[in-house]
Amino acid sequence: MAVVVPSAHPARIASSTLVTGAARRRFLLSLGAAVVGSAWLARPAQAFKYEDQEFEDKIQLAGSSLVLNGVGKRAVSILRGYVAGLYLSHKATSPEAVYATSGPKRVQIRMLLEVGAEEFVKAVNKGVGRNCSEAEKEALATRLPLFTQNLQSVGKVRKNDLINIDFLPEQGTVLIVNGKQWGQAVPGADLYTAFLKVFLGEKPVDKRLKAGLLGEATS
Repeated sequence: MAVVVPSAHPARIASSTLVTGAARRRFLLSLGAAVVGSAWLARPAQAFKYEDQEFEDKIQLAGSSLVLNGVGKRAVSILRGYVAGLYLSHKATSPEAVYATSGPKRVQIRMLLEVGAEEFVKAVNKGVGRNCSEAEKEALATRLPLFTQNLQSVGKVRKNDLINIDFLPEQGTVLIVNGKQWGQAVPGADLYTAFLKVFLGEKPVDKRLKAGLLGEATS
């Protein structure tokens, strides 16, 4: 005997289709939200563009989050040497506030031309000599040469080279060029402060660069 299977009621079929369609839409919408959310979370830090060079507005260094305090340009007449950015744990608008800021720090230099490393050595020695007290220079007598030796060992920097001079509280002052560390870290927060005075001291290497690193508008 043939078994008659009752057909589904049309209204139930329509209802099931609607439910399935609604569930599918909810799933797709939730998936879309997840994709958008993950894309937002994965979005890179914003970059600040200056003289055709990009500086991230936030970086991570030694487990700390640093913000871009300011950027400036080292130039003589129409000759552009480099652009630099200063990263701190929080914004500072005076040299004293920069020196007093705790935690890691970074000066990031992006080269705009080729130059021998000895020019940086001369600038550091001259800047420290002009901006540090006799007592400060005496305290750095054995450590400043270690830092300038690291600089000298680079030999030459070229256009588009990336130089990071970092202060890491547990290590000291570290020189990194294009991702490679040169020499050993040189200990002492006072050494990094002396280095910062080359840019931010009473007699800086470039007044416009100083203003830019402190977050002031520069032409």
